[in-house]
Amino acid sequence: MATTSIRLDRDLIDKATIIAKALNRTPPKQIEHWAKIGEIMEDNPDLPYEFVRQVVVAEAEREAGKLESYDFG
Repeated sequence: MATTSIRLDRDLIDKATIIAKALNRTPPKQIEHWAKIGEIMEDNPDLPYEFVRQVVVAEAEREAGKLESYDFG
């Protein structure tokens, strides 16, 4: 993954640092998380935040190989 430096508001960085520490993330990863959630919310304005959050969690579980197949039979 390519990286680049950008300028961000100090208040955003400070808040990301606090939240990141609480959630065991780095501040850049916290800002990436917020950007991902924001992008999904803008692309799907009718979806509630909790649904989007659960989709992000489910995607992470799938990538980690932690989902089980569901039998509809």
